[in-house]
Amino acid sequence: MTLFSASAISKSYFEKSLFHEVSFGMQDGEHVGIIGRNGAGKTSLLRIVAGAEEPDEGIVSRGRTVRIEYLEQAPSFDVDDSALDAVAGAYDQSHGHLESWELETRAKQYLGKLGIHDASRSVHAMSGGQRKRVAIARALMSEPDLLILDEPTNHLDADSVQWLQDELTSSRRGLLLVSHDRYFLDAVCTRIIELDQLKLISYEGGYEKYLERKESMIEVQNATAAHMRNKLRRELAWLAKGAKARRTKQKSRIDWIAKIEAEPEVLEQRDIDIVLGHRFLGGKIIISDNIGVLHPDNRSIALSKADTGLSDVWLFRNHTWRAQPGSRIGVIGPNGAGKSTLLSVLTGHRKPDEGFVDVGETVTIGVFQQEVTDLALNDTVLQNVRAIAEFIDVGVGRDRYISARELCERFAFDGKQQHAYVHTLSGGERRRLALLRILMGNPNVLFLDEPTNDFDIATLTALEEYLQWFKGVLIVVSHDRAFLDKTVDTIWSFENNGVIKEYPGNYSAYLEVVERRTENGERRTENVERKGEKRTSKPSMKERKEFATLETSIAKAEQRKNDIEAKLGGGSGSHEEMKALGDELVVVIHQLEELTNRWFELSENM
Repeated sequence: MTLFSASAISKSYFEKSLFHEVSFGMQDGEHVGIIGRNGAGKTSLLRIVAGAEEPDEGIVSRGRTVRIEYLEQAPSFDVDDSALDAVAGAYDQSHGHLESWELETRAKQYLGKLGIHDASRSVHAMSGGQRKRVAIARALMSEPDLLILDEPTNHLDADSVQWLQDELTSSRRGLLLVSHDRYFLDAVCTRIIELDQLKLISYEGGYEKYLERKESMIEVQNATAAHMRNKLRRELAWLAKGAKARRTKQKSRIDWIAKIEAEPEVLEQRDIDIVLGHRFLGGKIIISDNIGVLHPDNRSIALSKADTGLSDVWLFRNHTWRAQPGSRIGVIGPNGAGKSTLLSVLTGHRKPDEGFVDVGETVTIGVFQQEVTDLALNDTVLQNVRAIAEFIDVGVGRDRYISARELCERFAFDGKQQHAYVHTLSGGERRRLALLRILMGNPNVLFLDEPTNDFDIATLTALEEYLQWFKGVLIVVSHDRAFLDKTVDTIWSFENNGVIKEYPGNYSAYLEVVERRTENGERRTENVERKGEKRTSKPSMKERKEFATLETSIAKAEQRKNDIEAKLGGGSGSHEEMKALGDELVVVIHQLEELTNRWFELSENM
């Protein structure tokens, strides 16, 4: 069944052409992901397909019986319903009449999986992120023929993203979505459509297949362009020989030259190139000592009690950290756990309820927040950047100083767009501008709170490359698994009872540890049940000392493993050297397994 067919549709916004005479359609059961630069028109394309907006030209035909559900980036609710009513009311009884208790159970399941556990709460009393999660549950509950999702993973924690990914991957309904989450796109989509230079280009398969096909296409385009340049150079040389040569040659050749020269120049979509300086970072950076923050809902309860040691009244507690140059930390945990609060305390913007934070004098902190609130909407892009600095000192090269105008260009704000007013920018472009302003301050400590929301993949890739060379301290709160894998080497996980537990490695390494812990925990439970006993004794002093050194040993073993794998991947050594490295890798992996298992064993009683 054809879900829709868009024929030769065009759209402009504020005199900017988004796409021109593009055509595409979808069949029942297809899962299609739309990718492209911020401001390219992805959201407008979704809105046109959904019928929420009309194209300037062209038509969209939708099947008469096709039911479409559209989830906007910032969904709204017309009625002040509870979350439960908003979700349960979306179910179309034509799919089958459900009893009220069945509707309520299914709605609560969707809400719970997406992190909404108080189903009776009014949607109008919720934050924007919570309303987004309710709207996702409502969209799933409606069971449409075509589900259209605009950035569905924004404001979701990693567990919710994984659940939604599994739910959509197994769905047989049509799915059209815009997302920057590369793992999500690769798992869910059966086709990728790129919106680039006013046109749509379709690629079969997930995101990884798209990258492979895109690279091949670029190689072909580059080869073709080089061939055309050489051919044009030859033809122009022939044309320059004069009238006699022109009379003796085919008129079609002259016409071809005129056509090529008259063709409009293709607007180059330049990659973002973040090249900034590195401000000096002294010996004392950030020191936090046993910091804790009370849960805002339980603050009055805690302060009224003589004993505030109750774990359920703390967002987090007893967290100690001494920043080192090159620290690269990813912070994960459920929504509402206190991740953003932790950043606010570590930057010195908020005092902890216990403990203290000391920030060194040479520290310049850049904080990129979830909500962009500091842009002057009625000023231009360039004016907003110049409000931070006129230039930045990169400290190297002949062109040592980069002006605000040059840095705008490197962030894909061309000359014309630099003079555009901020209120005309898309949400993703505003966030890109906000990031540019942060980096224009040349920080040596970066705190990024959900930096991937609303960024296009080109901006994400550029930011990842910049962070690989960033010599300062980095702390990232993010649910984007690919971003965490590429940018951090330590995970802070918000766990039960206000505990922030540290895990060496990136997000994938953290997942492996958690999976092994779950498997080992299940095996230990079975053994305990068989033996009818359970260890309750406190750890000895020797065990405490051993536990304190284990994390360092694990980190060293991980680093050695990575070094060996890099050398093996390079393949530049002799056969004997490669064999020796392979043998060592087996030993290191075995050692790492033993260290990790011992860490689990001791951590259970700490």
